[in-house]
Amino acid sequence: MSPVVVVLNCGSSSIKFALFEAGASPLPRTPLWGGKVEGLSGVDAYHQALDDIRRRILARLEGRPIAAIAHRVVHGGARYAEPVRVDAAVLADLKSFIPLAPLHQPFALEAIAVLLEARPDLPQIACFDTAFHHTLPLVEQILPLPYSAWERGLRRYGFHGLSYEYLALALPERHGAVARGRTLVAHLGSGASLCAMQDLQSVATTMGFSALDGLMMGTRCGALDPGALLYLMEVEKLSVEQLGHLLYHESGLLGLSGVSADPRVLLAQEAGNPRVRAALDLYVRRIVREIGAMVAVLGGLDLLVFTAGVGEHNAEIRARICRGLGFLGLVLDEAANAGHAATISNTESRVRVAVEPTNEEWIAARDALACLNKPS
Repeated sequence: MSPVVVVLNCGSSSIKFALFEAGASPLPRTPLWGGKVEGLSGVDAYHQALDDIRRRILARLEGRPIAAIAHRVVHGGARYAEPVRVDAAVLADLKSFIPLAPLHQPFALEAIAVLLEARPDLPQIACFDTAFHHTLPLVEQILPLPYSAWERGLRRYGFHGLSYEYLALALPERHGAVARGRTLVAHLGSGASLCAMQDLQSVATTMGFSALDGLMMGTRCGALDPGALLYLMEVEKLSVEQLGHLLYHESGLLGLSGVSADPRVLLAQEAGNPRVRAALDLYVRRIVREIGAMVAVLGGLDLLVFTAGVGEHNAEIRARICRGLGFLGLVLDEAANAGHAATISNTESRVRVAVEPTNEEWIAARDALACLNKPS
């Protein structure tokens, strides 16, 4: 029987999983089966969900072998620029990056540790969100801190790399040569970032040393004056733990609106709630501002792409962002946008605007198989 690759995408309160036909060539982009467990809280609930997923997958396989388990691991640091098979030593190394991605890193590594103990014979491959951004030029990686900070590993890493890696494959298939020019991808979900690409390689991105930087997000602040952080600690006496919780869990759309981290909920309430309206205005303004900065780095723009949950499904947020980019000669086709079409700009637009679903699980499965089949 043909083997399968199991993909696990573990977050702070959810686990997504998918099964792909490992023996098929090319690897099908649609999984054989998949699902998501949401609303997890606490280690016990997480272990219980993993056990339940494992039982369901084994029942679904009906005796088919597992070629590998691919894990989305958010942070690979400066060391891991490509997928790697995880053993105890690699796992210990990856745990050192937990402070850089506390919302995601611990949970992916917990899943790996549980499976390493239960099935040490089963290959587990870590696929890193930071890896796609290893093409960033030095000027985009280095931070304006003392040079010793760079030597200690403080630098811009960039995230959402599995999503951007998929877009780098899918965009030329749909848009041809234009995708190889000055392309900007907006990954807008509960976490959000931009990636500027030239010849389908990352040349600039908004997330930096951690997944807090750049755009305003659902519960994360994005780029923030470090003086404000000093004030919160020195004057308001927030501890490091309190400050971390505020920045990761109590800021962004949720913190400013006081209502929700979900733009769909906020759009329905903005007419009668000034705080909600202000939150949405700032959310869009920050995206428009960062797009402007990326366009300057690229020296112009040929293709703007929206992806991930908000980017793929929220026509109103896309419309507001595009209205702010009219100075680029960008003109939206309102009907195409409302229908979430693949191309949502009209024929007069000087910039093509696209909507492209991402496929992080397929990228992880594909990269895991390539890692597994690579000569030692």
